[in-house]
Order: sequence, then structure tokens, then C-alpha cells
Amino acid sequence: MEAAAMLSTSRLSAAQVWSWLNEVPDPEIPVISVVDLGIVRGVQVTGDSACTVTITPTYSGCPAMQVIADAVTEALTARGVQHVQLHTQLSPAWTTDWMSESGKAKLKGYGIAPPAQQVIDISGLRHGGKGGLAAGVKRHAIAAPTVVCPHCGSSHTELTSQFGSTPCKALYKCLDCREPFDYFKCH
Repeated sequence: MEAAAMLSTSRLSAAQVWSWLNEVPDPEIPVISVVDLGIVRGVQVTGDSACTVTITPTYSGCPAMQVIADAVTEALTARGVQHVQLHTQLSPAWTTDWMSESGKAKLKGYGIAPPAQQVIDISGLRHGGKGGLAAGVKRHAIAAPTVVCPHCGSSHTELTSQFGSTPCKALYKCLDCREPFDYFKCH
């Protein structure tokens, strides 16, 4: 393979590994890469032809993680990396904040509403006391996110089901264009 020959004459770099991983599609949403999705958390070059890649699942028990691990390993070995070590990191837990802006735009172009910005007010929480809550702190419901239709741009949408085509998505419908769509839930 030509890429393998090129690697043997030059030193492997973390930037090159990141570039190659940016071409590995998510198996459930192939329009977005595992890098854009924020699953790849780190790359460490450990030798001339060896590296360690740290990955974090989008949620505990994600059934796609083995497929992702295999795709990452395959992408790197196909380019001449002889030793690929994968490290699965569960803490901190994956969050939609790790998704790239490019990835969010790709989701929208694919017909999936990207995660909406949510602000959770934790100003009433303090350390100490029972359960870590300050006396007198009122519990209140968090407002539902404003989900914009990826087809027509309307924010006049409603939740149809908490679970869409995968557990990390919810099913919505647009009340203006009447089209159903997946929404990538905030985590």
C-alpha cells in the first residue's frame, strides 16, 4: 500500500493520526466522523509506527463502540500504523459539547437537528449540607430545548418520542412543514 510506504519513510505524527481519524464515519450517522462527534478524545504517538487512541462512548453501553473501535484500528493500520492501542475512557462522560461545529452542521444537512444549546442553572447548589443542596433551594423543571427543524428552519416543532432511530436521538415533527425528523439529544 502506498500510504504504508509513505509512513515507513516519515515519522508518524499526532496531527496525521487526527487527520486520518477525521475520515472515519460514525456507523449510525455516516455523514459525521468520529472526530466531529467528539468520540475520539485523544491521540498519543508512542513510536515510529505506533499510537494510542482514546475514545469515549456517546453513552454507556453504546452498541456501536465495537464497530467504531474496529473502524479506527482498520483506518490506521491501512495507512501503515503497525501498532494501534485503543483506550476506552468513560469518565468524564461524553457530552454533546464535544461535538464540533462542523459536525453539527453536517447533522443538520443530513436531516438531523443538532443538539440545542441548553443552560442549566446550578447557582442554587452548594457543597455541604444533606445531599449537597442548600436549604431552601427549590427544585424546578428544566425547560425543554427549542428544537429547530433541519428541513425548513422553523422552531415550531414538537416532541413525538423521547427515542428516535437510536437511543441518543429523539423523534420530533415540524408543525409548519409537517416533516418528522431526528433530534440529537443533549447529554
